[in-house]
Amino acid sequence: MTTLWHGRFAGGPAEALLSYTVSLPFDRQLFRHDIAGCRAHARGLVRAGLLSVDEGTAVAEALDEVEVELAEDRLDLLPSDEDIHTVIERRVTELAGDAGAKLHTGRSRNDQVATTFRLFVKEALSDVAAGCLALMGTLDQRARAAGSIYLPGYTHLQRAQPVLLAHHLLAHGWALGRDVDRLLDARRRTDVSPLGAGALAGSSLPLDPESTAADLGFAATFDNSLDAVSDRDFAAEALFALTLVGVHLSRIGEEVVLWSTEEFGFCRLDDAYATGSSMLPQKRNPDIAELARGKAGRLIGNLAGLLATLKGLPLAYNRDLQEDKEPVLDAVHQVATGLVAMDGMMATLQWRPDRMAAAADAPEAVATDLAEHLVRNGMPFRSAHALVGDLVRQSLDGDRSLIALVADHPDLGADALGVFEPGESVNRRTTRGGGGPAAVAQQLVRFAARRAEIDQQLSALRS
Repeated sequence: MTTLWHGRFAGGPAEALLSYTVSLPFDRQLFRHDIAGCRAHARGLVRAGLLSVDEGTAVAEALDEVEVELAEDRLDLLPSDEDIHTVIERRVTELAGDAGAKLHTGRSRNDQVATTFRLFVKEALSDVAAGCLALMGTLDQRARAAGSIYLPGYTHLQRAQPVLLAHHLLAHGWALGRDVDRLLDARRRTDVSPLGAGALAGSSLPLDPESTAADLGFAATFDNSLDAVSDRDFAAEALFALTLVGVHLSRIGEEVVLWSTEEFGFCRLDDAYATGSSMLPQKRNPDIAELARGKAGRLIGNLAGLLATLKGLPLAYNRDLQEDKEPVLDAVHQVATGLVAMDGMMATLQWRPDRMAAAADAPEAVATDLAEHLVRNGMPFRSAHALVGDLVRQSLDGDRSLIALVADHPDLGADALGVFEPGESVNRRTTRGGGGPAAVAQQLVRFAARRAEIDQQLSALRS
């Protein structure tokens, strides 16, 4: 069996070695990025005089053919094809002959793999950022359409203060905006070409890594060849950014799970985004929301696993680094598909404003408003807090309502009863970033501007 490294060995590799080290089942999806790297390297070899113009043309045509064959899944694979890089080089050599055999001149599998992976991660981070932006748009649309609908805001999963539904939805939107920041910041540090670093020390051949980097659309070129082939900071950082997107999807999912129960009853799932039970005819299950929670754990595991792999590796390349691909590829897939599924679910959720208002208008929900009423009349907040807390306790322990207790209290009385009017507590949330109508109207303007800013950033990357 012929391998790329057979010359050093008297015999062929054991089947157990090949089956354990093969990465083709998962790195096959990187074929377009590897071919892009091969094209740029071949053009660099022509510029350096290491390939003739005719040889460069033959290699370019062979790479075009291999790309089509792989895209159409009609390229026969051999037992010696340990990874997608081997497949491409082997097939180019079959098609272009000696010119194809020169393709690996001045290049190591180490800088080739790192280049391919960086190209993939750059593209994936942009795509996931676009998915975040799409979900932000849906949350924005639903927030605007929600109008005056309000519900309880929670701390410790206990009712705290009423807020507009729009305010709650935008809270998730702002988190996704921070995700975009992290994704694009990680992309910036990924945008460095390692091609030309060789196995670890560069090359004696007249190569120009800077021109090859520019050819591939990288913003920068490596400064240290040892670092270039061993660095997987970009993979870990990308995986962290992706994982945090997954965590934010999980938080949205957890609320949908709760809100769609009969106990909360704040929303209904659209039929297209719910599942049924094989046994219980009445069930409508929030599977997307539940899987968002479950997959967040999977993403966290991917991140922890990669960091554990990287923590003890000496310079430069070690085969352990093959373990960088699967967690990142999996995370990209899970987050990208999760964003699309969550987008559809959130776009079609049916709100139940009556149930939300009934929960938000519970008398105890205005306790802070009562305390602030006392503060405006000159009482220290700690004293006001204790006074209102005592009234709430009395209403829960005795037979008089909180409204009646407030009406009869000398420091409160009839002047304070307005806070119990339905929706009045929400209207009193007026400070910047708060949950009341005026503050949310301003927030919607800022959120639209943030979305426009992100859209411009992504458009600039695509241009």
